[in-house]
Amino acid sequence: MPFPLPAQKPQSAHFSSGPTKKCPGWNLSRLDQTHLGRSHRAKGPKASLTSAIDRMAQLLALPDDYRLGIVPASDTGAVEMVMWSLFGQRGVDILAWESFGKTWVNDATAQLQLDDLRLFEADWGALPALDEVDFDRDVLFTYNGTTSGVRLPNCDFIPSDRKGLTIADATSACFAMDMDWNKIDIATFSWQKSLGGEGAHGVLVLSPRAVERLEGAPAPRALPKIFQLTKKGKLIEGIFRGDTINTPSMLAVADLHQALDWAEEIGGLSALMARSDESLAHVKQWVAQTPWVDFLAQDEATISNTSICLQIADRAITSLGQSEKSDFAKQMVTLLGDETVAFDIGAYRTAPAGLRIWAGPTVEPSDIALLLPWLDWAFASVKEDFLNKKGA
Repeated sequence: MPFPLPAQKPQSAHFSSGPTKKCPGWNLSRLDQTHLGRSHRAKGPKASLTSAIDRMAQLLALPDDYRLGIVPASDTGAVEMVMWSLFGQRGVDILAWESFGKTWVNDATAQLQLDDLRLFEADWGALPALDEVDFDRDVLFTYNGTTSGVRLPNCDFIPSDRKGLTIADATSACFAMDMDWNKIDIATFSWQKSLGGEGAHGVLVLSPRAVERLEGAPAPRALPKIFQLTKKGKLIEGIFRGDTINTPSMLAVADLHQALDWAEEIGGLSALMARSDESLAHVKQWVAQTPWVDFLAQDEATISNTSICLQIADRAITSLGQSEKSDFAKQMVTLLGDETVAFDIGAYRTAPAGLRIWAGPTVEPSDIALLLPWLDWAFASVKEDFLNKKGA
């Protein structure tokens, strides 16, 4: 029998983990078109790029002596730039507990073929053994596991007197999580995540320790142009003042400024983090009273407040084979999309079967609250039909 529909749909069905929902009030007509069709090297467009850099740094509350620059190829390009520029000068520890961290492991082993490499890996839902990491070495980690919903609870495991550099892939953490910049030497992200901006551009954050390393030792390999951060032994400062390595999209930059306007208007970083925390609180309360679902994260302290990953805990479904569990979750996702309730909330393709809901700052917490009864409806609807067909 059909199950009754919940009384109200979310105002927006956009819960994709990337590209993510546009900021509230976003409108294409509000984009400043002044610099479109202009050279990004011209005075006005360059000023717009420099302003975007300064505004992001201020919004993140970066220390005054940290540098922030726009680089090619999204967060992936920024991480690759760091790995190719730095790795191999000393031993490297890589922490991996979800898909993107495992990508960096593959690059370090198959592409860079590092001789002195240690891997700290964990299965879906868990963190690796943080107390075994050696910070006399360079350490790369994903601050928030976008595909597993597992985040670092804090940076307390990183010593202040470390000799190596700490590199944080923070693309779904920046602007949504409280990050201790004194413990992070290099961070990478893309503004298409927590700010809902357009993709293709990455951001690189460097501490003074990172700059000292880059200038003190040449890259231990030949670098393509888009990875080059130094020239004649000195940091290319222009990268951090609006002179991008390759041609940026000025339309994407205008879109970023609209997102930054919104973020500043609502109260800055604390307000952005509060929105994601409120969304997660709604989901936690619902999970606590809903027997068919659970977080993929095993430790409550590590549950992400942006990429919320859920697994189906109902015994009738967990007893199925992997393919059947995947089909079940996909049917829920399709049903919710057909009802224009939630788009693109399936688990990442290599993650355990389940749901992944983006709850970054641009998503309204009230929409998260309205979504939850629809998840109950979709589960009940699909379960009845799924098990009836299975038993037929």
